Amino acid sequence: MTIYLAIALGGSLGAVSRYWVSSKTYLWLGSEFPFGTLMVNISGSLVMGFLVIVLTEKIEIPEELKFAILVGFLGSYTTFSTFALDALQAFHNGAFMKVALYMLISVSGSLIGVWMGYQSARMLMR
Repeated sequence: MTIYLAIALGGSLGAVSRYWVSSKTYLWLGSEFPFGTLMVNISGSLVMGFLVIVLTEKIEIPEELKFAILVGFLGSYTTFSTFALDALQAFHNGAFMKVALYMLISVSGSLIGVWMGYQSARMLMR
């Protein structure tokens, strides 16, 4: 149960951080392009790649803290970082077709999903 609480706490901090970073980025660079989301996704992926090595291979920390950071905070800050880590791990395992398929399905499936949700809401709201 304490792992779930750790994830929840990390997740709440990640969500607030996502909003703050995204908002500040849009103020700085404007909103003509999704700079805020891009900044969150790239920075989250960078931090995920760094911390997954540090927290699993270099230093020992309690499991609850590891889950709070990697699953809670970064998972809430950006799920794109988890997507990137999954793809990188499959790539390192030599599963090149799996990586390509995963990336294609993830990106196109997410775009189709958001379009379908958007269209469904439009139809229901008429």
